[in-house]
Amino acid sequence: MKAQLAIYDMDRTITRRATYTPFLIHAATRLAPWRLLLFPFVLTTMLAYVLRLIPRGTLKEWNYNLLVGRSVTAARLEPVIESFADRQIAGNIMPGARRSIAADRGAGRRLVMATASYRLYAAAIAHRLGFDDVVATETGLDAQGRIVARIEGNNCYGAAKLDMIEQWMAREGLTRDAVHIRFYSDHVSDHHVHRWSDEPVAANAHSRLVKLARAEGWEVADWRRE
Repeated sequence: MKAQLAIYDMDRTITRRATYTPFLIHAATRLAPWRLLLFPFVLTTMLAYVLRLIPRGTLKEWNYNLLVGRSVTAARLEPVIESFADRQIAGNIMPGARRSIAADRGAGRRLVMATASYRLYAAAIAHRLGFDDVVATETGLDAQGRIVARIEGNNCYGAAKLDMIEQWMAREGLTRDAVHIRFYSDHVSDHHVHRWSDEPVAANAHSRLVKLARAEGWEVADWRRE
C-alpha cells in the first residue's frame, strides 16, 4: 500500500495574505524599529524585481537585510518568530484550509508544507497547524552561528520547489512510485509540482492557474469564499 502525502503551499493557499513582508515588518518593529525608516528602499527593490533587474531570491535577501539585519542570533529572533506565528494562526488562516488539513490528517496522510517562505517562520506556523514536515527556503549562518539574510541553497520557488521536495523525499527514504501525493497551491508557478502529483488541487487560485487547472482536469477549490 502506498504512503499518502498531502503537500501544501503556504502563502495564499493556507493563509489569506502573503507572509514574507509582514514578517519583516514584525521583526523590524520588535528588533530595531528604526529599520522601518528603510522601507522606501524595500519598495525600490520590489520595483527592481518587477522590472526583472534582480531575481526573486536576491529580492528576499536584500529586504531581509534591510528590515531584520545582516545577522541576528537565534535566541534573539526566536520570540519574534513565535509571536509572528501566533499572529498568523489567529487571523490569517482560511477556515477552508483548516478543514482540508484536518481532513487529510484524518485520512492518514502525512502533512508536508512546501513553501518559498523562509523555514525560519514557516516551520513555526506549520507546527501550530499540525504539519509533520516542512520544505522551505533556508537561511544561512555566519561563522558565529548567527542567522543571516543569505539564502542557503535554493529559493523554494517554481521548479526549485519540486527539486527540493524530491530531495526531501530521498532523505526520508520515500520513492516516487511508493507514495500517492495530493498537492495544493494557489499559484501557477507551482505547476511543476501540480503536474508531478497524483491529485493536483488549484486552491484559491489566480486566473492563470484556474485556466490551466481546467485545461488539465485538476480539482479547483476556493477557500476564500467560505
